[in-house]
Amino acid sequence: MILLCIGWHLAYNLSLRNLEEMMAERGISVDHARVHRWVVRYSPELLERFNRRKRAVAGTWHVDETDIKVHGQWRYLSSAIDSNWDTVEFWFSERRNLTTAKRFLDKTLKRPGRPERVVIDGSRTNREAILPCDTTDRLQDRSRRKLKPIRIRQRRYLNNRIEQDHRATKRRVRPMLGFKSMDNARAILGGIEMAHMMRKGQAKFACAPQLSLAEQLVA
Repeated sequence: MILLCIGWHLAYNLSLRNLEEMMAERGISVDHARVHRWVVRYSPELLERFNRRKRAVAGTWHVDETDIKVHGQWRYLSSAIDSNWDTVEFWFSERRNLTTAKRFLDKTLKRPGRPERVVIDGSRTNREAILPCDTTDRLQDRSRRKLKPIRIRQRRYLNNRIEQDHRATKRRVRPMLGFKSMDNARAILGGIEMAHMMRKGQAKFACAPQLSLAEQLVA
């Protein structure tokens, strides 16, 4: 029941009170505040488990940011997807600057599947972050392969792909009417991104046969 409530809240445009009513119709008494606590408590753990079974990504990445409101202030969700629309990684932060961009890219390069090319918009910050992170990643590599430097393709209109991907997250966030704190926002956004990756079939076990979201949560 807990997994079902969490999955429905993260994946569909259902409010906490909608879930309370839906559970009541099934003879289960659950307060909407309790559902919220479940989502915040268990979303990070579910995301961590999902990432262990996440398949490797393709060699072309698209990187960009979008803004999301937290307690009346704009905060920033950085994301990377590959040429197959699979999510590589994401990072939610209070600021949009070079330090944040480096942290995000350093985390992203630790995921399975190193990029050959990264597509960005006109952001100088992302370009300046990719170069040192790439150098560090190649120096720390122990595979004895001679890794080539990441090629950067920078064009304003080449990142429509990731902008469309951001819309899926923002469509789910909009009915929530904003977040009250960064901690809650990070937990819930992580869960939303996890549900989005499940729909894309990014878990290794989700390829064949295609499993539903509920089946993937309990797999």
